Amino acid sequence: MAADSSLFSALGFKNLSSPQSTFRNSSTENPPPYSPSASNDAKVPTDRPSPPPSTNSSTAGLFANLGDNPLFTGGLAIAALTTGFQIARKGSVRALSLIRRHMLVTVEIPSSDPSYEWFLHFLAEHQRMQALPSAAQQSAKLPIWTLSGIISRIKPAPRELAVETRTLKAASGASITDFVLVPGQGKHVINYKSTFMQISRQRDTRRINVPTGTPFETLEVTTLYAHRSVLSELLYESQQLALQKSEGKTTVYNSWGTEWRPFGNPQRKRPLNSVILAPGVKERVVTDLREFLNSADWYRDRGIPYRRGYLLYGPPGTGKTSFVKALAGDLDYNICMVNLSERGLTDDRLNHLLSNLPERSIALLEDADAAFANRTQVAEDGYRGANVTFSGLLNALDGAASGEDRIIILTTNHPDRLDEALLRPGRVDMKIEIGYATPEVVEGMWGRFFDPSTLPAEICPPEEVSKQKKRFLDILNSGRFFDENHQGISTAELQGMFLFYKHDPHGVADAAEAIV
Repeated sequence: MAADSSLFSALGFKNLSSPQSTFRNSSTENPPPYSPSASNDAKVPTDRPSPPPSTNSSTAGLFANLGDNPLFTGGLAIAALTTGFQIARKGSVRALSLIRRHMLVTVEIPSSDPSYEWFLHFLAEHQRMQALPSAAQQSAKLPIWTLSGIISRIKPAPRELAVETRTLKAASGASITDFVLVPGQGKHVINYKSTFMQISRQRDTRRINVPTGTPFETLEVTTLYAHRSVLSELLYESQQLALQKSEGKTTVYNSWGTEWRPFGNPQRKRPLNSVILAPGVKERVVTDLREFLNSADWYRDRGIPYRRGYLLYGPPGTGKTSFVKALAGDLDYNICMVNLSERGLTDDRLNHLLSNLPERSIALLEDADAAFANRTQVAEDGYRGANVTFSGLLNALDGAASGEDRIIILTTNHPDRLDEALLRPGRVDMKIEIGYATPEVVEGMWGRFFDPSTLPAEICPPEEVSKQKKRFLDILNSGRFFDENHQGISTAELQGMFLFYKHDPHGVADAAEAIV
């Protein structure tokens, strides 16, 4: 009963402290007599509980108890400090990012851009030049007590390098292997014109160049925003360095998937006068090409597609490909080789390649007749050769999606095998026959190989050279090599004879006499 009493007291019930006052038996005990005076002085007991304590007082007590708890106050202090540190960290990161954005400038160079290789080779050349004594002498000219003098003497170099192996052709024809160290993956710092730059080379293994199978890479060049003009100078110098290596040379491109890539090393330009053709042939083509290159505005003003097509036809070995190489060298153009018989070459890929030629390039489609020599009819309006359809070739040359600002040259040994649809104007604008050697061609080639000024006078005097030339021409004429209805002699055959007897004009005439 004592426990029950304390429970009721805790719940706030009054006058219920004992069981006698709580439970009364009316049969054993009599109530006190009623007295009016007593009713005024005494309080009437009641069974209703008093109201519970207020919520505000309970909350205040709870916080008072929590405030006295050292664990709670310590955890609250740690949470406040952590929040403050996080806010300060994020604020500092944003502040640094804002400062970086306003004070630094970054240029990104993807590996798919031509300047990527240019820049890597420039960095390798830049480090090599800095190691030369002349670079140290140039830096020593600046006073050391000036800021420029101090910066010019600081020459950081990449510490993480990658090896690139290059194979070069010597004049004798031998291959020379050269190893070039270029900056590898990571971050590097260079000093370019007293300006510090950070070079970051990154590789993205999740992205792969499908044609080559190599991972995608990027180069990021960062410097002060106030020195942003140096970035343009850096890229321009990289381009000029790359152009110097190919200066005086013709680059031959080959298709690699859907892109053009250099095929081997650049070749020395072939002089136009080294190709001897019949009188008027070479001059007519060169004049037409130069007029076309100077008429871009004329074509655009009249809404005519700015492109030109040529067909060189003639027997094998008459100099069609050599003439194209000489044209490219004379115009300072490169050559893009297109093999129509290549396995895997589709209509879409051919159209993409011809529409995305490198700048200042001639597209060369050799042996156009061989690509469709064994073609089969797959539809009423189309034929299919190895991979490219005939209609796909026509659309690539002169279709709705064909590119402009390009020169396309087709060669063939059998012009009669070409379809008339391929030879119409707009696809082939000029047809040039390069036939067998004429007397003028023979004389021109003889003069280049057996120039009296290049031959020893004691072995072959000038009079003997002229005499053997006349004899050689008479032998060929007697063998009917210059007749239109007779098979002639090609320039390739002449060149082979001249190379074999390059110091013996008499031997060349004897060999021709033996052939006849």
